[in-house]
Amino acid sequence: MKFILSRELGRLAKWLRILGFDTAYFNQDNTSSLIIQALRDSRLIITRNHRLAGSCRLKTFLVKSEKLKDQLIEVLKGLKLGINSDMMFSRCIICNVGLEKIDKEKTKDKVPEYVFNTQDNFIACPECKRIYWSGTHWGNVAETLKEIGVAL
Repeated sequence: MKFILSRELGRLAKWLRILGFDTAYFNQDNTSSLIIQALRDSRLIITRNHRLAGSCRLKTFLVKSEKLKDQLIEVLKGLKLGINSDMMFSRCIICNVGLEKIDKEKTKDKVPEYVFNTQDNFIACPECKRIYWSGTHWGNVAETLKEIGVAL
């Protein structure tokens, strides 16, 4: 399932990408363009905008909560989404593009020296060239999921 999130759900979009879901983020006010993109890309619209959710003839999911953790619970439970730990950290949190394994030597001057010396596995976004590795954020994500009652 592919999603497009409206402008008030930017942090939720980042989290859905972390969890491995194909999630576009539309950060403009133009709802017509959002609808066109959703149609073009066959995406479910996730929004907090009651008017958009009620007037749109497309598939939409209305998020009621203002707090990120509650939004995450709403979406995961409301859409019956399962978390596949193998898919976590497989998409760029900035571009939404699938990440690719990169040779450690190619990261030498692109990551902090400590990271280069302590990590062996790196993945990179082919679009924005951002490099990722298994740091403390992996544990932080797992802890947040545990807090909201989502098992990995």
